[in-house]
Amino acid sequence: MCQRKRALTFEKEKRTVIAMNVLINIIINAIAVVVAAYVLPGVQVETFTIAIVVAILLSILNTFVKPILVFLTFPITILTLGLFIFVINALLILFVSNLVPGFKVHSFWSALLFSLILSLVSSFLHALAK
Repeated sequence: MCQRKRALTFEKEKRTVIAMNVLINIIINAIAVVVAAYVLPGVQVETFTIAIVVAILLSILNTFVKPILVFLTFPITILTLGLFIFVINALLILFVSNLVPGFKVHSFWSALLFSLILSLVSSFLHALAK
């Protein structure tokens, strides 16, 4: 009985830690969205709440849609030595821009630069969080 109670407690703590890590990652990515939008003149984010929505949508799309797109565009990705991945990232950002009111990306090139800056800032913030 005592082992079962400890096992249940451990599982509950494990789920709590996972949920906290997901929340921390979303907040870090939202901060990265705000910083990238501040740096680029072609990208606008109205509020931090919208940045959180953008971070959540980008996370969902990167988890479920991006692998399918990478698989479907594998030949062109090989021909471009992997640079086509940047195009996929920019297209996903433009898609999120069309979905979320209050998040505006004015051009493909702004989306491409936004994805690069977002990756750099997000990596830097994740390194600081550890």
